Amino acid sequence: MPLTTTTAPRFVTVLVRGLLAGLVAGLLAGTFAYVAGEPHVDAAIAIEDAAAHADPTAGGHHHDDALVSRDGQRGGLFLATSLFGAAMGGLLATAYVLLCRRRRAYDDGRSGLLLAGAALLGVVIVPFVKYPANPPAVGDPATIDQRTGTYLLMVALGLVAVWAGSLGYRSVGGAAPLWLRAGAAVGGFLLVTGVAYVVLPSFQEVPDDFPATLLWDFRLASLGTQVVLWTGIGLLFAALMNQDGRRRAAIAAPST
Repeated sequence: MPLTTTTAPRFVTVLVRGLLAGLVAGLLAGTFAYVAGEPHVDAAIAIEDAAAHADPTAGGHHHDDALVSRDGQRGGLFLATSLFGAAMGGLLATAYVLLCRRRRAYDDGRSGLLLAGAALLGVVIVPFVKYPANPPAVGDPATIDQRTGTYLLMVALGLVAVWAGSLGYRSVGGAAPLWLRAGAAVGGFLLVTGVAYVVLPSFQEVPDDFPATLLWDFRLASLGTQVVLWTGIGLLFAALMNQDGRRRAAIAAPST
């Protein structure tokens, strides 16, 4: 039976909700990055500038001569996270509509929340374990193209790993015990992830004298920014779709 407006929302309606959820979540993520991450960025830049002044041939960057000042970069942080969040919210909304059409059911945003969690796992956490974020002064400029390419490949393989886990969960069958389906999902996910971690190259470019505490504080702040972003997108999108579901139910209810 074809879908009607009573069984599934229109794509434009869902897309607007996804964009709105992503925009708000992006602003929240930008706030988190500003508070938790920017002090570590400033500290890393100070280390980089000190090394550049001590050895001008080392190839350090002089941030005083940068095209965009640090104040401009801080302001642009909110713009970047809000635009990125809106884009990710739009992609989430598109995937949600496709999922609803496949299931031929409308679940008030619960699938959107699940999709956001899957994106956080596949797009953020899986690549982070292999290639954690590095602050300024860490990384060889000569390998930036290779590092970028392998990171994007890791993101794609992270999504494949999530898909493999979902496939393993469904392949066992609905009559199987929950623990067996969960085990198949974890097994499929870990299989793809493990192969990707072994096959893809590693980059050990952190200077021996770089403060370990600063490095990990920066990495945790970077991961936390992504967690705030995707958690916010999932929760806000689910709340908006749940509100839309109640409105639809009220309209479809027979008048007394």
